[in-house]
Amino acid sequence: MKINKAVITAAGRNQQTLPLQTLIDSDGTEKSVLKIIVEEALRAGIEEICLVVQAGDEKAYAQVAGEHAGRLHFVQQKKPLGYGHAIYCAKEFIGNDAFLHLVGDHLYVNRSQKGCAQQLVEVATSNSCAVSAVQAIRETLLPFYGAVGGMPVQGKQDLYKIDEVVEKPTPTQAEQHLVVPGLRAGHYLCFFGMHVLTPTVIDILRKFIKKSDEQKIHLSPALAELAKKEQYLALQLHDWRYDVGVKYGLMTAQIALAMNGKDRDEVLATLLELLATRELKVLGR
Repeated sequence: MKINKAVITAAGRNQQTLPLQTLIDSDGTEKSVLKIIVEEALRAGIEEICLVVQAGDEKAYAQVAGEHAGRLHFVQQKKPLGYGHAIYCAKEFIGNDAFLHLVGDHLYVNRSQKGCAQQLVEVATSNSCAVSAVQAIRETLLPFYGAVGGMPVQGKQDLYKIDEVVEKPTPTQAEQHLVVPGLRAGHYLCFFGMHVLTPTVIDILRKFIKKSDEQKIHLSPALAELAKKEQYLALQLHDWRYDVGVKYGLMTAQIALAMNGKDRDEVLATLLELLATRELKVLGR
């Protein structure tokens, strides 16, 4: 299975301006959030990228993509019918190919030489199936994530066969359906914000949309259906992801990028100086 296409969703009403924001990447270069996400995909071997946007956003997005603008295809989500519907809008771009999916308001910082998307694409390619990136999350955070249940793949570290998918489960639901052997008590595998998906997902979403009567279509129910139809794996990543859409999200992502890059010592010294200044003010000095 060759994966050379990616779909980035950025049409959410609270999401559309976030990819336009500017940060300093780990290499010390000023870049838009979108450009950082696009380069995450390119490191994974992606050649073509489809951006799902609101009408009128195309020009601004192409401008901040810089030299990567030529790789971008734009598709409009004309009605706010949900996350799953946004992915379905890219159906003609996807065709019959597997594809990498990223969201437009998450940034990733890897601990190893390989990018997060690169790790995911390699696992999906070697297993010829859909794979979702996940992290072990404590149960108090379950209301913010989709979560999966399943069993470890024998002989493979951090790889699981998905049997169940539940969007924002309660602790009771998680305890009953999403316990994964080997995880710490009270922890569950939750989505990391990136997936490699097969075109079967588009078929499932098409059926959901036909029955929806213009109700919002979410991705997690489609992934739950996918797990019943074909092999679907979860790769537990030990890297970091940052939602730039939450309070202080952009600031947190910026600090994380800086602390993982060439300006780490300079940034760390500045942060320590700020903390020391604040402490002196508290002490009245």
